[in-house]
Amino acid sequence: MLSIRNIVKQYAGHTALSGVSLEIESGQIFGLLGPNGAGKTSLIRIINQITAPDSGEVYFNGVKLNQQHIERIGYLPEERGLYKKMEIGEQMIYLARLKGLSRAEAIKRLKVWFAKLGMETWWKLKIEELSKGMQQKAQFVATVLHEPDLIILDEPFSGFDPVNAEIIKDEILELNKKGATILFSTHRMESVEELCHSIALLNLSHKILDGKVKDIRKSYRNSTYLIEYQGEKVNLKDTLPFTILEENHGDDDSYGIKIKLNEDVSVNDVLQYLLPKARINLLQEVIPSMNEIFIEQVNLIR
Repeated sequence: MLSIRNIVKQYAGHTALSGVSLEIESGQIFGLLGPNGAGKTSLIRIINQITAPDSGEVYFNGVKLNQQHIERIGYLPEERGLYKKMEIGEQMIYLARLKGLSRAEAIKRLKVWFAKLGMETWWKLKIEELSKGMQQKAQFVATVLHEPDLIILDEPFSGFDPVNAEIIKDEILELNKKGATILFSTHRMESVEELCHSIALLNLSHKILDGKVKDIRKSYRNSTYLIEYQGEKVNLKDTLPFTILEENHGDDDSYGIKIKLNEDVSVNDVLQYLLPKARINLLQEVIPSMNEIFIEQVNLIR
């Protein structure tokens, strides 16, 4: 779907992107991650043809990105851009027509989206009369109304309460299920693990990590496990095949320990050590979250 090849972008001596390359497969939800100033917005603006790269190229379905692709892209910017004093219904129709829809088709689709998101009474309201979260909902509809092949969402949950955030999350998943490719930029790591198939992490203008979420998490395994057992508290003060990271006592006669295996020690070694001492209810590997990986990688390059 989207092939980003060795993109370089500078602003008045500041390098925003340094040879960034990404491959975003058709039908993916792809997370573009990074701290403030990493280069995410610069890359998104290049994909949307708001600015051009100093060097490098972007290909859309195998064709070099050009003006004809604008109608096939939907963009929800972090800084919302709807006209505050224009009626919402007419504004949605106007924006849809800019993307190639007829007025009749725009109205037809708007009725469906307005009913779906509880916006039926919004036709004559103005954007300035809505809360930030409701403005966000209107902007989301404007982004997807023309049924784009590529949907770019920059902090899409900003301003939403938990209920509306869940509604929009479900709509994103449904759009993806229907075939849309989604490029998703956010600081909410829980959303990344819930929604994204693959990610790229930018920091200080460079791509420092990319790949499928499940593969990245597995690659950061660090021999950490959670164990729960019942009975008397086990005396773990003698020589252990592991290091205790955390230890807690449950409400009943259960205990929990978080451990890190010593070098050349397997899970079977741990079980052989513990089974004579306790009844094991749970032994579960603790794989680092995307949030932990994000923090670790960003702190490596500061």
